[in-house]
Amino acid sequence: MLAAGLSGTPAAAQTRLHLSAAAEFTDVRPAPGGGAASEFGIEQIVARVAARTPDGRWRLWASLNAEGFTMSDGVLNLGAFGEGYADRRHPHTFVHELAVGTVRSVAGARVSLTVGKGFAAFGTDDPMHRPALKFPVNHHWAQIVERFVLITGVTMGPVGFEGTLFNGDEPERPEQWPALGRFADSWALRATVMPRSAVELQVSRAHVRSPEHRAGSGPDAEKWSASAAVTGRRLGGAVRALGEWAQTEEAGQRYTSLLAEVDWLAGGHRPYARIERTDRPEEERRLDPFETVRPPLDDHILGVTRWTIATVGYGHRLDVGRIVLEPLVEASLARVRETVGGLFDPVLFYGGDTLRSLTVAVRVHWGTASTMGRYGMREAEPDREEAHHH
Repeated sequence: MLAAGLSGTPAAAQTRLHLSAAAEFTDVRPAPGGGAASEFGIEQIVARVAARTPDGRWRLWASLNAEGFTMSDGVLNLGAFGEGYADRRHPHTFVHELAVGTVRSVAGARVSLTVGKGFAAFGTDDPMHRPALKFPVNHHWAQIVERFVLITGVTMGPVGFEGTLFNGDEPERPEQWPALGRFADSWALRATVMPRSAVELQVSRAHVRSPEHRAGSGPDAEKWSASAAVTGRRLGGAVRALGEWAQTEEAGQRYTSLLAEVDWLAGGHRPYARIERTDRPEEERRLDPFETVRPPLDDHILGVTRWTIATVGYGHRLDVGRIVLEPLVEASLARVRETVGGLFDPVLFYGGDTLRSLTVAVRVHWGTASTMGRYGMREAEPDREEAHHH
């Protein structure tokens, strides 16, 4: 049925294609090892397809990501960490999503079942859907991505529940697929309430088996997330605000994150702001100070740092036919401190405890996207970025 739904004239109206990329120049001062780090880069190169059969019962979600070609060594990103990188964001896998699912009405409820590679039903939307170009520090605390997932969901009126079984291991390189032998060693639950169309509340809980050790011999992660998102019209423009809390317990250590962000769009002008306070582990570095030893061992954790980062930015959207260009400038000021009395001293490592980042970039979009990772829930809606701006 899915193949039939993806061919022919009737199905054309049921298919969304979206292409996006961002070209940037980023300068960070000070950087790991002291001094400054500057670079040009291209990130968030994604081709996305969301399709359904004419009757709406069968769905396909696919996202191809080319960051493994353009930023194989990561991209400068203040405070980012995970998958062997620190203070650089890692590239995502070439096949970011590839999932199929079905949605049915049962006794007045909307029931969905999804299988494939993608996002576990946990936490908030991927940062690529949100205003700031640079990812928040809490990406690995607030989302669980690029796993082999089996997700079931039930929506009754304004309330939705989702459950996911998935493999715990994180990718180690862009071309890698999930370890299928570990499927179902991890789980996640998420409850979502939308009391009004412009308000979304969610709370999530997950158990992730040995995320940083592919063979399964690493520590497990116990994760929580809660958030509130609001969209609306204020001061002659479209406003979106998000507040979230995330917590991960791993190897006897608790990591907590608080984040708030807001953006406002009117006449193509889009100022935005984000404030974040997130704990992260300080793992043993390689000779390259932006890389960490992987897989990490318990005695490689040199301490825990708390990152408090304020980010402000301004973008201006230009519509050129179906292509949308958004030149932007984004600045961040971070304060970092050690919290548990470990061996890691940020003043010695960075040359100071206050870090600055400046990015000048151009985002490019074509087509209409659907939100990644919301299989069977609000996947039928346009990407919040697109709905917000059109």
